Amino acid sequence: MSLQPEIEDLWNRYDDGLTAEDATAEDADTLDAFLEALEAGEVRAAEPAGDDWQVNEWVKQGILCNFGLREIESREYGDVAYHDVLPLRDTADIGERGSRNTPDGTVIRRGAYVGSDAIMMSPSFVNIGAHIGDGTLVDSCDTVGSCAQIGENVKLGANTLIGGVLEPVEDDPVIVEDGVSLGAGSRVTSGFRVGENSIVGENTLLTPRIPVYDLVEEQVLYGELPPERRAFARYVESSVSDEDLIPGAAYKPAVVATDIETETLEGTEREDALRE
Repeated sequence: MSLQPEIEDLWNRYDDGLTAEDATAEDADTLDAFLEALEAGEVRAAEPAGDDWQVNEWVKQGILCNFGLREIESREYGDVAYHDVLPLRDTADIGERGSRNTPDGTVIRRGAYVGSDAIMMSPSFVNIGAHIGDGTLVDSCDTVGSCAQIGENVKLGANTLIGGVLEPVEDDPVIVEDGVSLGAGSRVTSGFRVGENSIVGENTLLTPRIPVYDLVEEQVLYGELPPERRAFARYVESSVSDEDLIPGAAYKPAVVATDIETETLEGTEREDALRE
């Protein structure tokens, strides 16, 4: 049975003033069943729809209800006491599916999905509603934000930030499609979509506010990197250059996208071999 009608009803009541104190045991059961469905990959904040993606607003509503209709509790993680409305995710199922999460700092919050044969290095953090596909590497010091959709066989380089989004509920989450490789220190934010099999250079910022100069199709894009691209950060002249207070030219960040080179693909394949 679909949880959508129950979550939408709960959301309407929450929007009308329902509080954690007033929520019933039946409401709590609905919230728990919703989190279990997220963790099983049965529901997603966004999902492929042909060549596009469909955002499921009701899933974000369910996540927001889990924050708004629960009381803060004292909890423990190892020897650390913390206070939150949700516990961390039970990871017993992860090892059963061939995935690994290393100790001392791999934090997966309730409501996050981790696929089979994935690798979670410490320290790293995966937030509620995030979806990590099969065979994906989340490296050290990585953050995968709420509702972010990470495809299969993706490599998130060390110190990579994948932004999260919950409100407004109709906004797109960050989407990183299958086969993408993000270099160390990359950041993907604000609903940006990275096309499949693209390779992104180190320390590249991908956000809708920064232009992507696609040299393959000779177009300027915002909010997306097309599939099968090699992308890297560059700086282009800014209109602020005309300001008298700034000596010389002023520049603003940009992203340049080209065809994937053979050498780049070979380097990625060598990295794959290290993970086998």
